[in-house]
Amino acid sequence: GRERAREGEAVPAAAARAPLSSGRGPAGEASGGCRAAAGMKDRLADLAECKGNEDGETVIVEKDHFMDDFFQQVEEIRNNIAKIAQNVEEVKKQHSIILSAPNPEGRTKEELEELNEEIKKIANKIRARLKAIEQSFDQGENANRTSVDLRIRKTQHSVLAHKFVEVMTEYNETQTLFRERSKGRIQRQLEITGKTTTDEELEEMLESGNPSIFTSDIISDSQITRQALNEIESRHKDIMKLETSIRELHEMFMDMAMFVETQGEMINNIEKNVMNASDYVEHAKEETKKAVKYQSKARRKLMFIIICVTVLLLILGIILATTLS
Repeated sequence: GRERAREGEAVPAAAARAPLSSGRGPAGEASGGCRAAAGMKDRLADLAECKGNEDGETVIVEKDHFMDDFFQQVEEIRNNIAKIAQNVEEVKKQHSIILSAPNPEGRTKEELEELNEEIKKIANKIRARLKAIEQSFDQGENANRTSVDLRIRKTQHSVLAHKFVEVMTEYNETQTLFRERSKGRIQRQLEITGKTTTDEELEEMLESGNPSIFTSDIISDSQITRQALNEIESRHKDIMKLETSIRELHEMFMDMAMFVETQGEMINNIEKNVMNASDYVEHAKEETKKAVKYQSKARRKLMFIIICVTVLLLILGIILATTLS
């Protein structure tokens, strides 16, 4: 009996061990499910790129990132133009400091040169980007891109070029004003030394690059005269550096200015349409407010009429009831 009991105990034990070694039991199914899940996970990226058509065939869907990249370039150019505008304001401040001091500190002039170099660097970068976008127009037409995309790109390019020329025009005017004011300081210092010059003679000195044309015969026998001569030399050097900077930017400025001139009518039309749209929106807002106001008044009048009619009916009812009784 004990042997049969031991045999009976062995049978369930063997049966219990059997599913563990079988790939078809619950554990095997779980293991297979994990492997299937892992396979599905690995293919998730591929499946995301696919889409079934009506015939049950699988087709690949590719997203066009061309316009996304273009708008990123537009944003970068816009930020760079804003950076130039900010630097131009800093240049104006440095100009004021230099013009207000007889002998400005060297650090102030160094900061001014750094600002001018940064403006030139950013401007060249913007110009290259705008040129690349302009050249991509023909490529877009050859690639059969939609006319809507092409119009958007051309419009954005024209607006950016227009803004770029605006900020560079302001920079050029700032540089020109600084040159004229520096020239005026030189003329005043020459008068202090007893040397009177005309504008033509002063321009001749500046173009020659040699201030000694008018200062060689001045005797620096006093402190005032020596300070005046030092300032004349310092201002002259400032003007020479300034003219070099203006010449370096002239070609780029004229190139972009000519493009904007040819595209000016389109830009003006765009701005006009935008302004008209804004006016229409404001007008629509005002009309909507008026309509709401009139509707509110109409509702109040209607309620007043209903109340009056109700009161009259009540009065008539009372009169009729009294008469009949």
